[in-house]
Amino acid sequence: MEIVVLESIDLPELAPYRTLRGNLFDRDGSFVADSPRVVGLLLGSGLEFKSLLCTPEYFEREKERIESAGVPTVYLGERALLERIVGHSIHHNVMAHLIRPANIPLEALPERAVVLTRLNNLENVGALARSAAALGVGGYVVPEAGPHPYGRRAIRVSTGHVTKLKVHCYEAILPTLGRLRELGYRLIAAEAAPGAQPLSRYTPPTEKWALILGNEEEGVPAEVLAICDAVVRIEMEPGVASFNVATAGAIVMHWLRYGARKESE
Repeated sequence: MEIVVLESIDLPELAPYRTLRGNLFDRDGSFVADSPRVVGLLLGSGLEFKSLLCTPEYFEREKERIESAGVPTVYLGERALLERIVGHSIHHNVMAHLIRPANIPLEALPERAVVLTRLNNLENVGALARSAAALGVGGYVVPEAGPHPYGRRAIRVSTGHVTKLKVHCYEAILPTLGRLRELGYRLIAAEAAPGAQPLSRYTPPTEKWALILGNEEEGVPAEVLAICDAVVRIEMEPGVASFNVATAGAIVMHWLRYGARKESE
C-alpha cells in the first residue's frame, strides 16, 4: 500500500475526486463514495479499490481495515485540503475511488428483484436500494440510460447497502421483462392505474417475483402494465395522488415479503 501525503491538489491521480459527480463514471467503470459510514461498509464489501482520500486521523483509526481491503493507494490530507480538492465544503473525513462491480446477468439474479423502468432522481435510486437490502430483495434491475445505483449520491443515500444487491443494467425494458418471465419470475407492477388491485388484498406469490416501479412523474408505462401478471396500488386517503416512488417501493416490497406470512397467521 502506497501512502501519499498531499502537498498539492494538482496531482492528476486526484482527478476522480474532482470530476466524478452523479451518474458520471470513468471509462473503467469507477465511482466515488464518501462519508465514514459508506466507506466503512465498502471496506468490507470485497469491491476493488483504486484509492482512498482521507485525513491522517481517519487513516490511523481504520488502518487495519484499509490494509485488509487491499487499497493500493491512500492519499492523506487535512480536511481543508480535501475541501479544496472536491471543490466544496464537506462534513466528513474520507472519500474512496472504487471499481463498479460487473453487470450481473439476469440468470444470476436472486429470487426477488426490483425493476426500474426509469427514475430521474439518484436519491430515489439509492433509497430503493437501501430498502431492498433491508427487506431481503437482492436483485436490482435498472436501465443503462438512467441513474445508476453506484452513482455518488445514490450510493450515499443507500448508505452503501447497494453493495448487498446484484445489479443488472438493461438496454430495453420489454425484452428484459420477457426474459424474466421465461426465468420464472412473476411480474408485479406498482401503479395507481384503473383496475389495479389494492395491495392489502393481493396475496404475494411464493415463487420468484420482480417488482416493477415507474418514473417519478409518469409511472409505469402502459406497455409494461399490459404484460404484467399483477398491478397493485397502495390504498391511501382521498386527495393524495401517490407516494414518493422510494416510499411506495418500500411499502410494496414489505408486503410482498411479509404479507403472505400475515395472511397465513
